[in-house]
Amino acid sequence: MDHRPQSSNDGNANQDQQNRRLYNPYQDLQIPTQAYFQLPTAPEFLFQEEARAQRRSWGENITYYTGIGYLGGATVGAGKGLVDGVRASEPGESMKLRVNRILNGWGHAGRKFGNRAGVVGLLYAGMESGLVALRDTDDIINSVAAGLGTGALYRAASGVRSAAVAGVIGGMVVGLGVTAKQAMKRYVPI
Repeated sequence: MDHRPQSSNDGNANQDQQNRRLYNPYQDLQIPTQAYFQLPTAPEFLFQEEARAQRRSWGENITYYTGIGYLGGATVGAGKGLVDGVRASEPGESMKLRVNRILNGWGHAGRKFGNRAGVVGLLYAGMESGLVALRDTDDIINSVAAGLGTGALYRAASGVRSAAVAGVIGGMVVGLGVTAKQAMKRYVPI
């Protein structure tokens, strides 16, 4: 949208003008031109409901936590596989066999850890989004309850006792994570 001055008697247009900044796409090219565009200074939303919500949607939440879980788990697993592959190498093996053993351990452990952590992320994101929709509020209780439910559901096939212990561990980990995040926001200037 090309910049054109507007009349000052329209209050709505004046407020809209304050929420925008002028942008010249040719400024670094040293081309004498007056092509200025008005760009918004804040994110634009199609619906007002999206503007009021200060969190990711359930789909973004699931994608984010599953991806972060898989990536983190695969990285940790790859490190464990690397160490196991180096330990398993025998004296007298050729360099080709050692590299092959290391790469196989790396891929096997990375895939195993990544899939497990991705499933945990998927369960957590689904439960947290479900609790936000059910309770119609986004607070710490949803996060801790989702961590508790994720741990319990992930270990449910191992028995009731194992599921209860995993649920408590999941709730405590999420509680510590949320507390650390709040402390970082409050005490660490960014």
